[in-house]
Amino acid sequence: MEASFESNPLIDRLPKHLKQFIKPQDYKDYTPINQAVWRYVMRKNVDYLSKVAHESYLEGLEKTGLEIENIPNMYGMNRILKEIGWAAVAVDGFIPPNAFMEFQAYNVLVIASDIRQLEHIEYTPAPDIIHEGAGHAPIIANPEYAEYLRRFGEIGCKAISSAHDHEMYEAVRLLSILKEAEDTPEAEIKAAEDRVEYLQNNMGELSEMARIRNLHWWTVEYGLIGTVENPKIYGAGLLSSIGESAWCMTDNVKKIPYSIVAADQSFDITKPQPQLFVTPDFAHLSLVLEEFANTMALRKGGPKGVQKLIDSKALGTIELSTGLQISGVFTNVIEDEGKSVYVQTTGPTALSYREKELVGHGTEYHAEGFGSPIGMLKGINLAIEDMGPRDLRAYDIYEGEQVTLEFEGNIVVSGEIVTGTRNLQGEIVIIKFKNCTVTHNDTVLFQPEWGIYDMAVGKKITSAFSGPADVNSFDMITHVPSSTTIKAKVSEERKELEILYQSVRDIREGKTATTTLKEAFGAVSANHPNDWLLSVEIAELVYQANDNEFLDKIVNHLELVKNKRPEVAHLIQNGLDLIFEKDLV
Repeated sequence: MEASFESNPLIDRLPKHLKQFIKPQDYKDYTPINQAVWRYVMRKNVDYLSKVAHESYLEGLEKTGLEIENIPNMYGMNRILKEIGWAAVAVDGFIPPNAFMEFQAYNVLVIASDIRQLEHIEYTPAPDIIHEGAGHAPIIANPEYAEYLRRFGEIGCKAISSAHDHEMYEAVRLLSILKEAEDTPEAEIKAAEDRVEYLQNNMGELSEMARIRNLHWWTVEYGLIGTVENPKIYGAGLLSSIGESAWCMTDNVKKIPYSIVAADQSFDITKPQPQLFVTPDFAHLSLVLEEFANTMALRKGGPKGVQKLIDSKALGTIELSTGLQISGVFTNVIEDEGKSVYVQTTGPTALSYREKELVGHGTEYHAEGFGSPIGMLKGINLAIEDMGPRDLRAYDIYEGEQVTLEFEGNIVVSGEIVTGTRNLQGEIVIIKFKNCTVTHNDTVLFQPEWGIYDMAVGKKITSAFSGPADVNSFDMITHVPSSTTIKAKVSEERKELEILYQSVRDIREGKTATTTLKEAFGAVSANHPNDWLLSVEIAELVYQANDNEFLDKIVNHLELVKNKRPEVAHLIQNGLDLIFEKDLV
């Protein structure tokens, strides 16, 4: 895949199914207005967040190479992130939660390379480079937090989803795109909002993915750190929102000590958060994450774990006590006295050991599905996997022998043993039969005319998780988003305004400009009376030049804009405050 930034070993080792989400960052697509938006937010953030953000934020800005004056270039970011063991890739808006978290597991930061419009400078529901670059990147320079993020990705990408989760992802992605796009009809936005609200209120029992996404939201995105009485900001959603970073520090937002309770606290991505969770330190985040992981099928296995996979209707894996891993779409589990005694997949299935597909047991061989008994033989205290050579011989579990194996739960396997496959510890993990019949009571589960029967060996299911054991077993290069981000419209009026922004930028950088500051101000005030940011930028340069008469003229114009557009009055004032009253950090 072509990329507009230098790769590094972390990006090179990403599996193909993650690389499909990466898109080149075309730096020339960023316009002068985009650059001005970045600069305004970063100047405001550095000024304000120096007082309310965790100390790692400002340190991280330096370590990750983020500049106040320019939108970050992935090429430069990756060269610097490499020093702290991370990398960054560009993507198009929201990507599926499992993929997002799996990137983190590989120490790769996912950055939506688009940038919010000037009209949404305070907050956008769409992921953008301000949120990802200026929010997430600085904090990962803290080693304790970076390890939490990596570990979160490692555990989170194994969380089992539900069909509701996928619907919610698609609905939120569409809503974020429509709200960020120019001139979207209000009726369209309302319909998308109603869809998200309906899904949020009708999620049913929360899946593992829904619950761990809640933890991610209340920590990585909207986390506070310190004490409830005196918290600091570390969540990227707060760090990148000049509106919400101030709002969250007020008494209007309830502060709650962070615990596993946050897993069941849902959120609304379209509104400011009414409560936030406060962790005492970054180490506590990892303690809660491990506490949550202990509740997951990843660690608990058993019939409930298989049932979660069946309910998800998606590709998943179970691991048996022998280490054998069965990956596919699970459709049935037979239980007896609270134990799984038989599992069944439908469609392409692969068998693996330690995340590596076993030779001869890929999806082509198991194209129609796979079923196997699980557990102990009836009346025998020794599991097959624990039997030594003499035990196996004694019970006729031996090459060439015709054998009938009766498992607990009334699963019976009868056939001629062809051979066995062992793991590194010498335990048998698969027994191959010919002329085989498998039954459960009066139900036939496998019959001889179907061919060779491969029986998995394991006394219990130790783990169940989302996705395949070996990512190379399945074609996962299939992601086609239901919606794509919408680029800003280019009109003649917009082109003229972009030229004016570029001229002012050139003047600030000491380059040859196409207009003077007075010409630029005359043009913007006459032809673009609703624009406010360029006049603020001109005011900054005029203030530095001590031209008070010209400065008064600009400030008077901005007062008119404030009166005409009260919704941006505070943004104008914040910009002027940075010029006149604040000392930039």
